[in-house]
Amino acid sequence: MKFGDHLCLPYDNDLVRRSVLASFVADGLTAGEKIVYVSDGGEPDAVLDWLRAEPGAASADLDGAAADGRLVIVPAASAYLSTGRFDPDEVVAMFGNHLEMAMLQQHAGLRLTCEKTFSLRGWPGSERFAEFEEKIEAVFRSAPVNAMALCQYDTRWFGRRSLEHLLGVHESGNVRADDVYDDGVLRISPLFLPPGLSLHGTVEESTFQALAAALERLGERTDLLCLDLADVDFCDMAGLRVMLDARTSPRGRERQLMLREVPEPIVELIHAAGWGGMPGIHVEEA
Repeated sequence: MKFGDHLCLPYDNDLVRRSVLASFVADGLTAGEKIVYVSDGGEPDAVLDWLRAEPGAASADLDGAAADGRLVIVPAASAYLSTGRFDPDEVVAMFGNHLEMAMLQQHAGLRLTCEKTFSLRGWPGSERFAEFEEKIEAVFRSAPVNAMALCQYDTRWFGRRSLEHLLGVHESGNVRADDVYDDGVLRISPLFLPPGLSLHGTVEESTFQALAAALERLGERTDLLCLDLADVDFCDMAGLRVMLDARTSPRGRERQLMLREVPEPIVELIHAAGWGGMPGIHVEEA
């Protein structure tokens, strides 16, 4: 992300959300920016607790940042209902004040992130929530600002039509968890539920070592490992062997391996090699 971005994080499980936000917060602190986190799902101490537990924030001094004001965690009710009802203009002005304060405190800029489920609580004035998002977008489009905003939308709670409109307001687009690897031939993305990796592109001589390294970094975290192959264009025998070897963890522990959305050519390769029906491996054909 960069200054001027007003982006959206649509998610359907908290593992994805927390992974993205841990990086968002840690990167901002590293860059000398102030972080304002508006939470609708927990008090400030609870937010700090789960941020501390995320690998993406392991290098950040979260407690120090919270103590000296570089990281400010505000409950949604305090941020949005200071006058007893939700008023888009007042909230936009409040965020402007946060930016002004960040610059006066000689921070490089402001990172703002908000949990948006508060808009479904029926608070007075919350029927104007879409208007608020449109006004925030207009602020970012009207002039350069040393700020960026990441809006969190739990897609399990919002209706399809309203969600489509709200996501569409964010002209900068959506964010997702960082890729594990991408060389233009093979892209490896994290999976959270179930845990594992999603592969996109070609698995062959030039890329299978990168896949092996990504699998090793998963370590011992799970007894079930999922590899989603829906977007794999080609896989040779060496690449397939790396995948199947993943049923044994780096420390030698046996675990279940699920190959999900496997394209037909790879299914045929599995059977040709005599690996069909191997114990501990489940193949779900595309």
